[in-house]
Amino acid sequence: QVQVVGSGGGLVQAGGSLRLSCTASGLTFDDYAMGWFRQAPGKEREGVSCISWRGSNTYYAISVKRRFIISRDNAKNTLYLEMNDLKPEDTAMYYCAAAKSGYCSVSWSKALLYNYWGQGTQVTVSS
Repeated sequence: QVQVVGSGGGLVQAGGSLRLSCTASGLTFDDYAMGWFRQAPGKEREGVSCISWRGSNTYYAISVKRRFIISRDNAKNTLYLEMNDLKPEDTAMYYCAAAKSGYCSVSWSKALLYNYWGQGTQVTVSS
């Protein structure tokens, strides 16, 4: 049984930092590309970042580029998202997801390309 579990969310002031983690079990982690998505109340889910199976390719939404860093530790079956200079507009539920393709294509931000999803971790940024 595949389990994907995200953690690390919380309440932080604008300009602060958080690091999200996501662990996966029941699958061969380094076969999968991994992504982070977020959904704010009343808005559609949007892709935040993607990292290929080996970590050699990464992609970011324009809104988070140069502030967020995605990384992975295949030995620990763990994905990370380091979020810096957080803004109130970053407030959302953050989800990690696994894509069996193993790589991040130009369509990396399309949720339907991902096979397994975590339950979400809330990030709230106060102004």
